[in-house]
Amino acid sequence: MVLLLNRLSALALIAVFICTVGVSRIAVAQDAADATTAVPATPVSLSAQVDALGKANFKQKVQIVEELVASQNPRVRVILQAFLDGELYERKDDDSVVIGRAAGSDIKLESPATGDSLGVVAKTELKKISVNNQLRGQLRDALARLSLFHETATVRLAAINDVLKNASADALPLVQKLIETETDSDVRERAQLAQALIQVAQGEHEERLAAIKRLGDSVHPEAKSKLATLISEMAGAKDANSVVLRQAAERAVRQIEGRLEMYRFTETVFFGLSLGSVLLLAAIGLAITFGVMGVINMAHGELIMIGAYTTYVVQLLMPSHIDYSLFVAVPAAFLVAGAVGIAIERGVIRHLYGRPLETLLATFGISLLLQQLVRSIFSPLNRSVETPSWMSGAWEINSALSLTYNRLYIILFSLLVFGMLLLLLKRTTFGLNMRAVTQNRAMAKAMGIRSGWVDALTFGLGSGIAGVAGVALSQLTNVGPNLGQAYIIDSFMVVVFGGVGNLWGTFVGALSLGVVNKFLEPWSGAVLAKILVLVFIILFIQKRPRGLFPQKGRAAEA
Repeated sequence: MVLLLNRLSALALIAVFICTVGVSRIAVAQDAADATTAVPATPVSLSAQVDALGKANFKQKVQIVEELVASQNPRVRVILQAFLDGELYERKDDDSVVIGRAAGSDIKLESPATGDSLGVVAKTELKKISVNNQLRGQLRDALARLSLFHETATVRLAAINDVLKNASADALPLVQKLIETETDSDVRERAQLAQALIQVAQGEHEERLAAIKRLGDSVHPEAKSKLATLISEMAGAKDANSVVLRQAAERAVRQIEGRLEMYRFTETVFFGLSLGSVLLLAAIGLAITFGVMGVINMAHGELIMIGAYTTYVVQLLMPSHIDYSLFVAVPAAFLVAGAVGIAIERGVIRHLYGRPLETLLATFGISLLLQQLVRSIFSPLNRSVETPSWMSGAWEINSALSLTYNRLYIILFSLLVFGMLLLLLKRTTFGLNMRAVTQNRAMAKAMGIRSGWVDALTFGLGSGIAGVAGVALSQLTNVGPNLGQAYIIDSFMVVVFGGVGNLWGTFVGALSLGVVNKFLEPWSGAVLAKILVLVFIILFIQKRPRGLFPQKGRAAEA
């Protein structure tokens, strides 16, 4: 009996063991099957991310915006722009987030994820998703980062400029990617600057030193500001790395300041040359008439005014073609002012040769007459002449130096006029006759040159160039009856300083006086600068009464 019980117990133990192993194998097989048939977790869709904005607080919205940017979905730009513009709404019926644009008193809906139209609903069915100032700043920064890879280079440049204003560490991966793929040199240069701005505040010691060196090679305002911040932060640090970084930043700031000083000098020279170019155009006609006929023409400023008003009238006659108006205004101003000059010479001045005081008084009276005539026709109010699009804006060489196109074109135009006038005087019969009358009027008349007509045409030529000067001035200031009075004294100073009747003297005198004026203005003011220049010319004339380049010839020696 005992033996039987022992055998039954052994059999029971064997059965239990077999059942346990079987159950274990079934469980393992089931786990394997479950692992094989399990569906992987799907990423959150764009619609779900946008819908989450409806119930999120401001802190959560900031996180969602960063997740949207990281998704690199092309629709994210549209969504964030709508969010920034206050056009992101939550539907009250299903809590979905949509883009809504005003359509009269209602709102036209658009799917954020696809851009599909979702119809038009009343404003009461929607709840606008709120934005605070911090979130607006983040949205602008996010949009700038998304624009870094736009297909248009100008958009990418604007985006990287926005990144420069707020160089956050979050933008570093995108900026580095932009540097690797960018083909436009300007955009790549700004991207490298943005990279340096970010790296200078973080990273390894050698990396920060390299970033400081990169900032020292730039003149962008953000570079100097970032370095100044770094210097102030490390002012009290004593460890070796901080001292090295501070010294490197101080050297970089000095390097930037030296380069900025050079660019300020260049800009001052440019503005001086532009002023000198205007003085050259205004004085060159006076140099011709004064040199040939010895006439002190006090109406010369009004001839400049006539050229400016001619430009104004031309633009009134061709309002749809402003870009081409100057190409018509230049010859028109030359002809109109030249005709007025010939009329003045034939009607008044030719009767007063040899009487300089009477000529001065007569031309002064003519200047008053012309001013009143303009006031009667155009009113005493100043008139604005529109600048063509190709003369608008500035040529930005770098962040510290930009040259305005209108002044640049005026410099080139004055050089062109000066060159054409030299060719006229040196290579034409009229120029030969004019030079003959200038050097010895009696001998020229004895050789058969009609000095009277030479005087008239010379006066007309000088008046026409004054009219052309008026065209240039109309692009720098408003046109008014007193426009010419501001330049008549300066024109006489240029002529006397350069040498009466000498074109090269007028050229050198105009440009040099223009540059000197611009260098004096920052510390003395515009009015005192003119007074100082006048005093200098008076002292100079005491030593060289005939100016820089005096006339040659028997008449000059007499």
